[in-house]
Amino acid sequence: MPLFDLVIFDLDGTLIDSKADLVNAVNATRAHLDRPPLEAPVIASYVGNGAPVLIRRALGDQASDTEVATGLDFFIRYYHEHCLDATTLYPGSRETIAALRSEGIQLAILTNKPVRISKRIIAGLSLDGDFFEIYGGNSFDQKKPHPIGIERLMEQSRVARAATLMVGDSSVDIETARNAQVAACGCKFGFAPESLASARPDFLIDHMAELSPLVLG
Repeated sequence: MPLFDLVIFDLDGTLIDSKADLVNAVNATRAHLDRPPLEAPVIASYVGNGAPVLIRRALGDQASDTEVATGLDFFIRYYHEHCLDATTLYPGSRETIAALRSEGIQLAILTNKPVRISKRIIAGLSLDGDFFEIYGGNSFDQKKPHPIGIERLMEQSRVARAATLMVGDSSVDIETARNAQVAACGCKFGFAPESLASARPDFLIDHMAELSPLVLG
């Protein structure tokens, strides 16, 4: 019997390597506001709490609310057009999704990325039929680490907390799982693996292929 019946994935740094497209979109936003580019590792460290926080961090404390609003609007429009330029699935993601689905495991995505862009990426990677639901950072009034997304997905799937697993690459995902009182798996290959040390997930994987035996038992 599977250990888990519902697996909820984060997106950036978990299923997909979107770093290049995010870096390019953020630096295009900075250029739009007459600012020099930032290095990729700096921008990657800002990812995880949603687009408004990403742009606020990328523009710095000195940016006015008006500049941030202008930057966010530009970023959303630019990134929507370029979110599949270089974004790819992490090795093993497609095979893991197929293996879990073949065993009847229910799969969903819970990300702080805007939901319209998230669905565009999933469709562009030919995975739009693999998840019963995709929720983004603007799907609810609260973003991760608030547990509302996990709570809603458990209700929809009719799966108990003990049979639910949240998979993500950052402390935000682990904290979300803790707040929802479900198990958490950390991905050490993602954008923020250093944050997992203090977050202390229940499981850690170095490669997405390691998830299937963990879930299926």
